Amino acid sequence: MKMSINENMIKELRENSSIFRAVENLEETVWINDKKLPYDEAIAQCTLTADDVASAEARWARFADFFKVAFPETCINNGLIESPLKELSSMKDALSEKFGAAIPGRLFLKMDSHLPISGSIKARGGIYEVLKTAEDIALSSGLLHEGDSYACLATDRFRELFSQYSVAVGSTGNLGLSIGIISAKLGFKVTVHMSADAREWKKKLLRSKGVRVIEYEGDYSAAVESGRKEALKDDHCHFVDDENSKTLFLGYSVAALRLKNQLDGMGIKVDASHPLMVYLPCGVGGGPGGVAFGLKTVFGDNVHCFFAEPTHSCCMLLGMATGLHNGISVRDAGVDNMTIADGLAVGRASGFVGKLMQPFMSGCYTLSDERMSMLLAMLADTEKIFLEPSALAGMYGPVLSSTDSGMRTYLESVSSPADATHIAWATGGSMVPTEEMEEFVANGNSYF
Repeated sequence: MKMSINENMIKELRENSSIFRAVENLEETVWINDKKLPYDEAIAQCTLTADDVASAEARWARFADFFKVAFPETCINNGLIESPLKELSSMKDALSEKFGAAIPGRLFLKMDSHLPISGSIKARGGIYEVLKTAEDIALSSGLLHEGDSYACLATDRFRELFSQYSVAVGSTGNLGLSIGIISAKLGFKVTVHMSADAREWKKKLLRSKGVRVIEYEGDYSAAVESGRKEALKDDHCHFVDDENSKTLFLGYSVAALRLKNQLDGMGIKVDASHPLMVYLPCGVGGGPGGVAFGLKTVFGDNVHCFFAEPTHSCCMLLGMATGLHNGISVRDAGVDNMTIADGLAVGRASGFVGKLMQPFMSGCYTLSDERMSMLLAMLADTEKIFLEPSALAGMYGPVLSSTDSGMRTYLESVSSPADATHIAWATGGSMVPTEEMEEFVANGNSYF
């Protein structure tokens, strides 16, 4: 239930909260979470557990045979949807020079921007929820049995079964892509309700897959609300609720188990003396929240997670810092929710994610559109990696670990900064058309 913010509450926040004033003034800011708890205490009061993450990983494994048939590009990872982890030595040097930041430790990019099928982090949660829906239907129909190879789900028999059902979602773009592509492949009727800030190429791609796309003049929240209402009219429609879905959340969480394997393979330690610092671009919160939860279940107190948001759409920072969560919108602070980072253009955070993750998160920070654009161009120049603007939000975290007094003090309190491993989580970009990517890079270079 969303509470109503009145003028007296706004006045009180303005007087008593430096974070609220920073949001109101569109200032880049860092918030260190004073409500963070030791992992054992946080997980003890959480409604989800490490067993839930393991269960999600098991479901992904069951679908590996299906992916190898339906999406042959996944065969290289034996049917797993996974992304590379790349060290950014040249980018680290460029960041240090540009921002006067002596970034401690090593810097890596987790390239969910290059996940197969839909080219964004949403491939984890969005695809997972559709898989669970398909599995439930197939098992209850009697056509699928425990122990069967799930490759059978790629056959006409199952496509005919799934065609009797539909899937719907509200999206700014990338979640819609992942839901649309996998649902259409399985045979579901699928509708994506897209906000006005969604990129035109994403809408065209979805329509080319046979997906019904409905466009709205409003923002993300308007698209979600309309989609939810329409889905309720159809008993055979499953609505993927990015704001409240535990299934979606757990699909993302499995990324932590995969990351641990990659770090182990590189010989990178994560312990009390070798902290893992992770910076996650955040919109409504489902994706970054799920990843962060998984990371905490795997690494406990040795991982430190920060949400990264545009100054114009910093709903999670605002909700967590004020304690109001989804009871407050950036518009309550007079902020327009207009940003170049379309995937992060969300005015009101998920209350489910904000409340669940409050005890686990180390903090949040914001950055301007101009800075995201600049970082995009720098990464393209130094590493030849091309991402969409929203995916660069996490790249500023390692800089702040050196230049911001609050984050620097936090890191120093955790361990020796020189022994830290920093991971910027890249959330999307590999499917962006070349012409549009060239415009992103040119725009970023204009700020130098």
